[in-house]
Amino acid sequence: MKERFVEGVTLPEAYHKAIIALHESGDIADCPDYGQLQKECTLTVHVEQPTAEPRISKLAICGHKELMQYEMEVLDGILDFVIGKAENLWEYTYHQRFAHQLDFVISELKREPFSRRAVMSTRDFETDSKNTHPACLQSIQYFIRDGKLHASVLFRSNDLPEAFFMNAFAFIRLQERVAAELGVEVGAYSHRSNSMHCYEKNFKMMDGYIKRIRGENIEDLTYSYEGFYKELMESERPGILEMVRAKKEQYGVR
Repeated sequence: MKERFVEGVTLPEAYHKAIIALHESGDIADCPDYGQLQKECTLTVHVEQPTAEPRISKLAICGHKELMQYEMEVLDGILDFVIGKAENLWEYTYHQRFAHQLDFVISELKREPFSRRAVMSTRDFETDSKNTHPACLQSIQYFIRDGKLHASVLFRSNDLPEAFFMNAFAFIRLQERVAAELGVEVGAYSHRSNSMHCYEKNFKMMDGYIKRIRGENIEDLTYSYEGFYKELMESERPGILEMVRAKKEQYGVR
């Protein structure tokens, strides 16, 4: 399986380069578990300034409401309470897997800013080895170098058009939160997937993405986060919290 590395100053720039890299270098392979073909390669996506504008790609498959809810799920665990419920396919949330490790990461980097031990492992062998939908995220490691907090995130598998942007955006937001707790600036964000892929059902959509990336200016393919898009996202927060309240009532959760 081919291995590629792409980098960009901003998240959208790196994301668009990742789309081209998968398009050009990905191998077509069977995916029997999902009854279709896939295009895949091993891919590391490096974002040099993850909080620089523009931060939002118009090629992200989600809208502002979905991105806001996903950020709240990852950073605040708003849906941790549904784990194991009958209608819930997942046996975990990412927040549930890493939240109890955050205090260690922060204390370790306060103890020794140059530490290489600030790692949160999100793989649970007992659960993931028996789950038909095991966690894709495997680990998050933080480094303080040159007075900045750098993040290295590892996925065993990542759907580029349907999941990567939401994943990366949320984990950059988490990186911001950890950096603020440590009193340092945000550094680079590196996101590696051992299988970065696109399913056959999205091949035509990816072809359209490639045409737009190659034919349009980056300004026409992005939104600024601060101000415009952030306000759109925040406007959805009350409705999302109401959804959570109703679901807790449904399950009898306080």
